[in-house]
Amino acid sequence: MTTPASAGLLRLAQDTALAAGELAARRRAGGVQVAASKSSPEDIVTLADQETESLIRALLAEARPDDGFFGEESAATRGTSGLTWVVDPIDGTVNYLYGFPAWAVSIAVVEGDPDPDPATWTTLAGAVYNPTGDELFTAAAGEGAWLGGRRLHVPTAVPLSLSLLGTGFSYRAAERERQADVVRGLIGQVRDIRRIGSAALDLCSVAAGRLNLYYERGLNPWDHAAGALVAREAGARVGGFGAEREGGDLLIAGAPGLYRVFEPLLADLFEEFMTDGKA
Repeated sequence: MTTPASAGLLRLAQDTALAAGELAARRRAGGVQVAASKSSPEDIVTLADQETESLIRALLAEARPDDGFFGEESAATRGTSGLTWVVDPIDGTVNYLYGFPAWAVSIAVVEGDPDPDPATWTTLAGAVYNPTGDELFTAAAGEGAWLGGRRLHVPTAVPLSLSLLGTGFSYRAAERERQADVVRGLIGQVRDIRRIGSAALDLCSVAAGRLNLYYERGLNPWDHAAGALVAREAGARVGGFGAEREGGDLLIAGAPGLYRVFEPLLADLFEEFMTDGKA
């Protein structure tokens, strides 16, 4: 049964995501302005990213002033409640820039401090909202995952050869080339491969059965905090190699049996192409 505390956190996450998504969609309709670039010229920040995070931060601070905040576009702050909100105001900014309809607001609340290592905190609730499709994915720890009013369950009987696999690529061209070598080793092992451009939506797609597997390297905590909870609560295994937790080095998500088959295949390809400082 959902506790009053978890229900309140989830409600705040989803209400805030909806308000932020509405703002970001309005700004998109008015034209996108690039504010800056980060790791490379391709890795952009729009004015809407900054404005949307400011709105999220204000709404959360008004409702829960003692909580911490860990977002992509502003300084992290530690709270006194033991809870931290992990926020990506627009996940899939390049999609947003081009008008490609796969970007989302991602909001999670975790028990822990604003630490870049997800292994140090426990995710309690999360919401991922894609305004272009008006799709709201939500989850609370131990309470299942939902797309609107429909409960999500990861398909468990799909073999690797018939799996639709999702992944993402670095903003750095040299790393993308090495990642393409890994994809080349995988493409003949699965039904097909998709690169959607939003880690949050990739993870929610695993939960919804739109993807059977997903992996990516180089993610930040705000990219996957909410989506990973949605996938887990739908029955997916989310992690890295072996017993490692998901993080910047690697995130894999899929039905547990499929994960076990896919993991050693991916590990072999990483050993071949992604070691010795190559990525």
